[in-house]
Amino acid sequence: MAIHRCTQCGHLAEVSNDQIGVRLNCPQCGAAGTAHDTVMYVGKLLERYFASRREIEALREIDKTLPTASPPSTTATLPADFDAYNSQTLSTAEQHEGLRRWFAARRIKADFDLDAVNTTGFFDEAADLLSEDLAMSGDLLGRLRWAYRKDVNFLNIKLSDMSQKDGQAYNALCQKLYSYSFFAKYNYQRNDKLIRLNLQPAPAVRRFFEGGWLEWRAFMAMLNLCQERKLAFSCARNAKVVFENEDLHELDVVFLINDILICIECKSGEFRHDIEKMTRLRRKLGLGKRQFIVCATDMDDTQATGMTAMYELSFVTPDTLMPLLQQSLTGPAPR
Repeated sequence: MAIHRCTQCGHLAEVSNDQIGVRLNCPQCGAAGTAHDTVMYVGKLLERYFASRREIEALREIDKTLPTASPPSTTATLPADFDAYNSQTLSTAEQHEGLRRWFAARRIKADFDLDAVNTTGFFDEAADLLSEDLAMSGDLLGRLRWAYRKDVNFLNIKLSDMSQKDGQAYNALCQKLYSYSFFAKYNYQRNDKLIRLNLQPAPAVRRFFEGGWLEWRAFMAMLNLCQERKLAFSCARNAKVVFENEDLHELDVVFLINDILICIECKSGEFRHDIEKMTRLRRKLGLGKRQFIVCATDMDDTQATGMTAMYELSFVTPDTLMPLLQQSLTGPAPR
């Protein structure tokens, strides 16, 4: 059988094969049209169908490469009586909503630990304390990390080789950390100039001494800056993000301010082998160089400046972190 399809009203009918190529009048509207071989007619329709399908798929791929407009981000301004060092205000899903929307607009799934920004504990105060003298605290942190790795639950620290001033400062640091409950026991033997410490077995304390302190230091620096400038923001610590290809990454500290994402990666040990990995992560997030900051203790200011010039990341020490954060909030970040 052949097919006769009216181009005017769309009426479709079967006709005999001997009418293929013959012009016939439509029985519905009377318009003239040509009858076609059924196989040829269906073949042409399929060609058009698959061509249209290929075009749609191509347009979808192009759409994936285009910048996605972000919906208005939900951010919050801190209340006037906000105490940065003693508050649960930030530990809510509502506070994290701005970040969730920012990531979702870029097809990135984000998972937040709400308690990671709870400042009612002493982690934030202890982090600031350790940052006051990085040379001295670095020695103590090195001893503590060694003890935790070796499953040693106590430390004896001799102060006799230190100057009187340095010994007093070292003892004061340990005593203050003990007052924050970071040690199970603390005892200073004055005659022997010896500090005896029993380590706290709590996993949270161990993580803090193994590097979490630097994350808290970076987080508090950014939080204090937002409070000082009365900025609306959304923030998180240890945020887990999953990209469309299912790559999983953990972001140490992230702040969303005026739809600008600032990511701070904190490295308290050797980190140079992670430079390429962090560079790829910055690109996948679509961040400018000044928006992706690597804060590391295993370098000095001169090295940080040199590495910033060499790579597509911003390197800082704990001492130079705040100046860069201030620059990052003074206009568009260079890409």
